[in-house]
Amino acid sequence: MNNINLDENGIYRQNDPANMLARIKELPMQCRQAWQKVMDFNLPSDYADVDKVIILGMGGSAIGGDLVRSLALAEAGIPIIVHRDYGLPSFVDERTLVIASSYSGNTEETLSGFEPSLKTRAKKLVMTTGGKLGELARASNLPVYKIDYKAQPRAALGFSFLPTLGVLQKLGLIRDKSADVDETVQVLEKLSANLDEKSPLAGNHAKQLAQRLYGRLPVIYGAGILAEAAHRWKTQINENGKAWAFYEVFPELNHNATVGYPFPPEVVKQVHVVLLRSPLFNERVRLRYGVTCDLLERAGAAYEYVDSVGESPLSQMMSTVMMGDFTSYYLAILYKVDPSPVEVINYLKDQLAKG
Repeated sequence: MNNINLDENGIYRQNDPANMLARIKELPMQCRQAWQKVMDFNLPSDYADVDKVIILGMGGSAIGGDLVRSLALAEAGIPIIVHRDYGLPSFVDERTLVIASSYSGNTEETLSGFEPSLKTRAKKLVMTTGGKLGELARASNLPVYKIDYKAQPRAALGFSFLPTLGVLQKLGLIRDKSADVDETVQVLEKLSANLDEKSPLAGNHAKQLAQRLYGRLPVIYGAGILAEAAHRWKTQINENGKAWAFYEVFPELNHNATVGYPFPPEVVKQVHVVLLRSPLFNERVRLRYGVTCDLLERAGAAYEYVDSVGESPLSQMMSTVMMGDFTSYYLAILYKVDPSPVEVINYLKDQLAKG
């Protein structure tokens, strides 16, 4: 049992010196500013002549592409692929739009894919604060969406997600999302006020959920437009909370994960499943949620729902993302760790550089 009082403001100053909390609360502002900027962003006219989009990125710089792909799946008439790896897929050609997304501009996997793309006739676009990626783009006279927001890459989600979504709209690949963005900003502003540190534990669902996840193994379930939101929850708990977490996606998880619920029994007692839910889900998927919860209960595993907020797919996706961001933040506070630094990743990069 944790004795930290999440309603005591002093604990946030003590455990969050870089003010990750402010970055989480600024997500609606990020979305608004990023959308305005991308609407004013000019792209060459021939960039609309593409039959596939590939997004190069890793970690916090790639999750925006994942969310875009999930959202555009029902609309875009062409495939959108997020490439989280080294190199460049062999299918890249003159009708491919390559979007290289790296907050720092120095992500080695992203650079290893972008550099060979310069030797192809693919259309190319860069989203970054600068670094080597920005230098390469400027040297090749390529369009660069410059990110001016200072934060950890994962805390600048609005500036990787909304610009990518806006680019697809400007190229005519998806319908106009302006009204959805307006609604999403309003939903996020209201939700932030309900979940921030000033909102008491008694009515703050993120604080309450963090307490239930403390000392447990979080497993996040999502589906459809919330599949990548579940992915975001997992990575935020890892990076902010410095804790283990996993995610699964319906309906695939019903073909394997559910079979593994009984064992080992010691782990079952520690698992806490969070099911992200939207009224826009396929009817059969909604049915699967209910049956799966029956199976979890029979196995003795704890679970609970987190429902999306808003009318549009965009607002429902981003409302669950914000809930996950706040929950992961409060989990960090309960574990008495600074949510901002990722020293393990820095160590890994240092060791790779020596290698």
